[in-house]
Amino acid sequence: MAKKDFYTRLLYARQTPVIGKFFYYLLKLLGSEIPVSVPVGEDCILGHGGHGVVIHSKARIGNRVRIYQGVTLGRGDIYLPADQSQFEGIEIGDDVILSPGCKVLCRQGVLKVDDGTVVGANAVLLESTGKNEIWAGAPARCVSKRPPFDQDSA
Repeated sequence: MAKKDFYTRLLYARQTPVIGKFFYYLLKLLGSEIPVSVPVGEDCILGHGGHGVVIHSKARIGNRVRIYQGVTLGRGDIYLPADQSQFEGIEIGDDVILSPGCKVLCRQGVLKVDDGTVVGANAVLLESTGKNEIWAGAPARCVSKRPPFDQDSA
């Protein structure tokens, strides 16, 4: 189990019944917008304090996800009113790395970042990924496969 820093503890504390909103606003005050409605799996880490992280309320975060500063998970059609959007959500699988500055934007349906995927620094991901893929660029493309790894030794 990864050691949890102050920011990561706030990430989990915002899901506490009754006082979770307080922790949500504290995390927001410190520079991360992660709504209470976003479920977060076990052993996730907000790297470097998660400064500038913005996550849509319809996102879901898997286990052991690493979220670095400047990451955005949200709608790719913000020019439309929310009630006209076909966006349904974003699902982040287990063991995913969301590198600094990456953007995961969905226009319609559910965009899935599959288990073990790495989204590179400043990449703009607009489509679902396969398992253990490495995506980079703007717009992001699959540039490689991640070598198999043992999550117990990670």
